[in-house]
Amino acid sequence: MTKRIYSALLVILMTVLVAVNGYHHQDAMAVLTDDDGIFQKKDNLEIWYTDETLGDYLARAALQYYQETGVRVVPTYVSGVRYLEQINQAEIDGTNAPDLYIVTNDMLEKAYLSGLAVPIKDERELVNEQHFSKAALSAVTYQNKLLGYPLYFETSLFLYNETYLHDMAVATIEAERNAAEGEAAQEMIDSAESVEELDLTVSADAASDEPVSEEMILDKELELVPVSMDRILTFAESYDAPENVEAVFKWDVSDIFYNYFIVGDTINIGGENGDDFNQIDIYNQPAVDCLLKYQELNQFFSIDSASVSYDEVLQDFMDGKIVFTVATTDAINRLKQAKEKGEFQYDYAITSIPQVSDELSSRSLSVTNALVINGYSASTDEANRFAAYLIDGQEEDFYTLTDKIPAKNDIQYENDAIYAALDEYAISIPMPKMMRTSSFWAQLEIAFTKVWDGEDVDATLLTLDQTVREQIAKTE
Repeated sequence: MTKRIYSALLVILMTVLVAVNGYHHQDAMAVLTDDDGIFQKKDNLEIWYTDETLGDYLARAALQYYQETGVRVVPTYVSGVRYLEQINQAEIDGTNAPDLYIVTNDMLEKAYLSGLAVPIKDERELVNEQHFSKAALSAVTYQNKLLGYPLYFETSLFLYNETYLHDMAVATIEAERNAAEGEAAQEMIDSAESVEELDLTVSADAASDEPVSEEMILDKELELVPVSMDRILTFAESYDAPENVEAVFKWDVSDIFYNYFIVGDTINIGGENGDDFNQIDIYNQPAVDCLLKYQELNQFFSIDSASVSYDEVLQDFMDGKIVFTVATTDAINRLKQAKEKGEFQYDYAITSIPQVSDELSSRSLSVTNALVINGYSASTDEANRFAAYLIDGQEEDFYTLTDKIPAKNDIQYENDAIYAALDEYAISIPMPKMMRTSSFWAQLEIAFTKVWDGEDVDATLLTLDQTVREQIAKTE
């Protein structure tokens, strides 16, 4: 029996067995022994990816790896549509199926149960808390097994126009000084015994004024950054906005990725690792309170959920029409490029996502793209070594060549905004992996839209909770 036929039969067998209730992955992988020498190691190591921006980086890394080890690596771009199914089909067809591939962490359960992902062999002990945040490690953990090497991430960030807040800080300091001087002058008037004494005192006081330092301005600027949605509303009510500003706060309320922080700290989908369907908590009072606050924001900012888009919002931010917004990590490079082209005339900064209110916490959602080892590969050891090479040998080139931020947290950058993004990623919630709740995100996005447009919060959240639980029950 040839390797091609044998591999095809194995994948078909796996597909059938995984579909059978109660069949365990460990049993499936026991089939994949090579005691009879059926598998033959390929001349090349195949790696698949679905994001075109990774092409130059992977090609460069593959060349350097060959020069250092003599092992040829072939990067192959494929469509992200039915990605795992394409890998499975390549195994069946006997074509150049990947030995390792890059995939988002929410696909790991499906990959593992179909035999397309196996626990990594972290020989260099890289995938640990020394190099990666808890969020990164949770993202690649399934049933207490590390199924991937964290490569890069996406999460939501809070951006603000630093130029506007700098100007506001200067104006605030000047106003506070004027007020203090006015009070002092009044005290002097009240205590002066003669006109001559009053004139001398006032002159001396005026001459003692110190210039406003940049440190003073920065401290005041940071005081002005809202730490909660309540503070944003207070800011909006008192802000003397420049003529160019059309909205104090605007974001894409139509996309759950930018909205999730509202309920991120109050609902639970699968536990910390997103892999336990017994841990489901959607309908609870804190979550209801968070969505009520979210609904209140629409009453103040009036963003049309049917027409708003992320690209539009980010462009408005670059044009100085927005003071605060929620963006994703791609904004860092987009703003950098716009500034280099002269299309972004302002300074900006990134800070933690504001709390929902002074009493209700927030927490962002994140997606981690990981290097995963194909369980059907005959070169899993070499695939592990190349994956380790990518996250600890080539990671400094990664951001330069891809404009994506590596998940590894001990890399040096010139842009402080990247460190701010890493901080937000570290406390984020990784996208859950459970196939049983795969439709939850679309349903949650619909629920958010309903709430934003004025529907009853309690009833909407309760319906969502019941729907998810019914779906889980049907798959047991």
